[in-house]
Amino acid sequence: MARLVLLGPPGVGKGTQAARLSRALGIPHLSTGDLLRSAVAARTPLGLEAEGHMNAGRLVPDPLVLAILRERIARPDCRAGFVLDGFPRNVAQADELTRITPIDRVLEFDLPAEVLVARLSGRRVCPRCQSVYHLTDQPPREAGRCDRDAAELVQRPDDLPAAVLTRLRVFGEQTAPLIDFYRNRGLLRSVDAGGTPDEVAGRVLAAVRAP
Repeated sequence: MARLVLLGPPGVGKGTQAARLSRALGIPHLSTGDLLRSAVAARTPLGLEAEGHMNAGRLVPDPLVLAILRERIARPDCRAGFVLDGFPRNVAQADELTRITPIDRVLEFDLPAEVLVARLSGRRVCPRCQSVYHLTDQPPREAGRCDRDAAELVQRPDDLPAAVLTRLRVFGEQTAPLIDFYRNRGLLRSVDAGGTPDEVAGRVLAAVRAP
């Protein structure tokens, strides 16, 4: 079994590595945002309940998120495991997660704050097709224009340097205590998230397969 949780601050590359890990191990990548949107689109009872909160601009309550997650990991494709990305976000959620499923390994992605600020503040997005670029790592062919539809690229407000620093502070206050939670249970492995996606993916697989 490979029931995995990925932890790390915004911009560290969890989503990219979760998708790669999912393909490498043949297990589903479970993002709580995607799970909520899927439940809403499927018009399930839990999805309809979640939709009410989302439409009102409220956070979906933890018990409801956990119920949707419980339904998802009960499906046959999760029998060999899953990669959980974006949940838990705090110790209370982690504690509740243990009542739903065992966790085999937790990967903590680590990068210096200044690198994370540079990564996120350099990101640009196409407002039409939502394609994502980066000023230095993945620039468009024509400066400031989307490769697909030539729309003018924009910077999301939460990618401005001041906003990024706020997001990192919130992560440190709310989510970083999870590192101790899982370390104390012998589940945590730290992964250097610097370098190319291929280099990081190699470290991720090594951390998963380590005894």
